[in-house]
Amino acid sequence: MKLAYKERIAGRLTLATSLIILVVFGVIYLVANFTVVNSIDRELGLETDKHRDQIFLVEGEIRFLHKDEWQEMEHSQLQLNPIFIEIVDLDGHSMDRSPNLRSHHLIFSPEIISEKAARTIRIGDSEVRQMQIPLFNVGKHEGYLLLAKSFEDSRELLNNLRNVLLILYPGILLSLFLTMRYLAGKSIEPIRQIISKTNRITQSNLNERVPEAEPNDEIGQLTRSINELLERLEASLIREKQFTSDASHELRTPLAVLRGTLEVLIRKPRTAEEYVEKITSAFSSIDRMSATIDQLLALAREEKGKFSVREELELITFLEEITDQIAVEQQRKISFRCEASTPIFAKANEQSLQMILNNLIQNAVKYSTPDQEILVKTGITNSVPYIEVCDAGSGIASEYLERIFDPFFREKEAVDRLIPGTGLGLAIVKKLAQESGIRISVSSEKGKGSTFRLDLLDS
Repeated sequence: MKLAYKERIAGRLTLATSLIILVVFGVIYLVANFTVVNSIDRELGLETDKHRDQIFLVEGEIRFLHKDEWQEMEHSQLQLNPIFIEIVDLDGHSMDRSPNLRSHHLIFSPEIISEKAARTIRIGDSEVRQMQIPLFNVGKHEGYLLLAKSFEDSRELLNNLRNVLLILYPGILLSLFLTMRYLAGKSIEPIRQIISKTNRITQSNLNERVPEAEPNDEIGQLTRSINELLERLEASLIREKQFTSDASHELRTPLAVLRGTLEVLIRKPRTAEEYVEKITSAFSSIDRMSATIDQLLALAREEKGKFSVREELELITFLEEITDQIAVEQQRKISFRCEASTPIFAKANEQSLQMILNNLIQNAVKYSTPDQEILVKTGITNSVPYIEVCDAGSGIASEYLERIFDPFFREKEAVDRLIPGTGLGLAIVKKLAQESGIRISVSSEKGKGSTFRLDLLDS
């Protein structure tokens, strides 16, 4: 079963913290062990320094500087933190030992060279810390003094510390997990609110937004991203509805005309001239629908990213060919001018750029009279190649400049003047430009003409 997000957060934080605590507890135990052992070794060092000057081996015979020191209570009893002493010869044979050792012996190790080296050993059921030093007489090595101190109390202290740490560890982990789980739940509460709010937003209330609680943190950034997404979705839905409505209207009108024409034809016999007139009218309606459908298909192909592949083009030759071709097709004089002294290379999709220029030049032809100039020019500004399509036609009112790229939008004046068109040409130009990395801008003045500019930014 998949855990909830807050459990996963709590688990990960607890795991990381548990490793840190484990290391800390290990360091505490090692420091305590080192401190205790070092304290006992220091006491053993003091004892060895004291007894080194009191015990001598003279030709195999033990001599004491102060005989009563050997009879002290701490050397004869096993209680009260006793000191154990044993004297051995060079072969490790015991020569004498303190009474508190009773029948036990300290352990002689001939490989130990350092005088201050200590180790932990067992004497019967007791654990002691032992140190071994050599005994000399007039510079001659005669034997060894073995000295030990009880380690029982220290071992009990270390064991108690270890047990306490082992008992605390799972308790701390459990407390940590519960605390982290609670804090994680509180931390993701704003996300739950966002989820609850977004689940209530549907197509019918897409205008609602997720409230921003803390705009400067990551939750605020997430909220803003969701709201921006909702705004884009709402705008897209509005455009889709408007597009569907406009497309239906554009197709319904020629269909109604075509149906009316055919109904007139079948009501009664007509003369040949009337049949030709009505059929010509029907063909006109069909042509209008075909043009609209072709434009819609072009728009759909563009939205699928068909024109995303770009290649290097030499703009001067490319534009000369397109200008000459459209001039022949439209039977209009279309001029071309290059404002650069060297060839201009740009990266663009050839088919996409050709469609853009076809639509822009045909628009210039439609909205200008045969005696008005149409100019296509190219050049480079700040290392960015550009193309401009200029006409001296009717121009565009300033209030419509931001709407001319909307699908099916046409100025009322153009409709009243019966200028042919579907209102999709500039919408296709805009989408193709966006897909091709081309910045499109327009400047126009009513009655004086328009200039459409293409900046090929990715070149």
